[in-house]
Amino acid sequence: MTKNRENYYHADDLKEFTHIGKFGKELADKFFDYYSAVFADGALTAREKSLIALAVAHTVQCPYCIDAYATDATEKGYTE
Repeated sequence: MTKNRENYYHADDLKEFTHIGKFGKELADKFFDYYSAVFADGALTAREKSLIALAVAHTVQCPYCIDAYATDATEKGYTE
């Protein structure tokens, strides 16, 4: 993680998310199973869910979520 904490958000911190299960693999696995199920195609497509998640991220003003879901939405074909 970034040592300088003058600002809340540091894009490099997102890279650390992949290590979320380091101290609790079983719990992390359950979380990712749940997360995958939530964002799977269903009544809404995964693409539609991605856009909704981006809108919610902006509503709650979470810079990490905005970054993650903007990337995800872009990867799913959304543009400005």
